[in-house]
Amino acid sequence: MEAMDSLPPFFQERMNNVELLVKPWPTAAELHAAHVPAGHTLLGLYRGIPLTERTSGYNLVPPDTITLYQGPIERAAAGDFAAIRAQVRHTVIHEIAHHFGISDERLRELGAY
Repeated sequence: MEAMDSLPPFFQERMNNVELLVKPWPTAAELHAAHVPAGHTLLGLYRGIPLTERTSGYNLVPPDTITLYQGPIERAAAGDFAAIRAQVRHTVIHEIAHHFGISDERLRELGAY
């Protein structure tokens, strides 16, 4: 995927046991698990054990997942191809930040929202 390939080598080399998925829309269960308020939607979702929480006992586990939701991303970008590409890249970077142990609160502090 273009967004993953565009990451600096530092991040690409340190990502470990992560699978990137694309789904049409988030399910009600996914919205609930991500604490998304009614009337809002989800562009992406990270599920797994962040690198900062892995211990020496971390082995033989299924991969973490980063799921991108095509419908909400296309809607947020109003169908504009360049805006879709930018939104995908932003969403991928946001979810990768969670893989590296960065919380939503810290991302807000950093101005990533």
